[in-house]
Amino acid sequence: MVVHPNTLDLSLTALFAGWAMTDEVQRRLAGQGFGDLRFNDGVVIQHVLAAPLSITALAERMGITQQAASKAVADLERRGLLRRDPDPADARTKLLHLTDHALAAVEATRVLRRELQEELVAEYGTERVDDARALLAAIIGRLGDGDAIRARRVRPPR
Repeated sequence: MVVHPNTLDLSLTALFAGWAMTDEVQRRLAGQGFGDLRFNDGVVIQHVLAAPLSITALAERMGITQQAASKAVADLERRGLLRRDPDPADARTKLLHLTDHALAAVEATRVLRRELQEELVAEYGTERVDDARALLAAIIGRLGDGDAIRARRVRPPR
């Protein structure tokens, strides 16, 4: 059975549109020399971007085990996106910091998302894009996920 996007319910349409836009940003990032980035890197990066964290704090914020956080951090460290520096308050603890490469990737991603949105506005009009964003934001608020977004604690559904 062939499924057409116009026949999908709103939740799947929003999900697939988000995936398509994210894939486009990833493709453009790769073209700018950030081909080593993965979408899931952003899950860790969003927390460290807010403030340097210990692996324990990262695990708590992400709602995962310390072992899982350590594994993710080791991968990001190996790929030059994170570094560990001693905590000035407690030299036994290491704090995670984004590298210059990661910070450049964050900035490039912000620019590319903004450019993609501008392209969508040019194609579909400001009102339609604003209405779509407002509807989706209202749904997020109705379902109680606004706080998770503001606190950078967004996680995929269980």
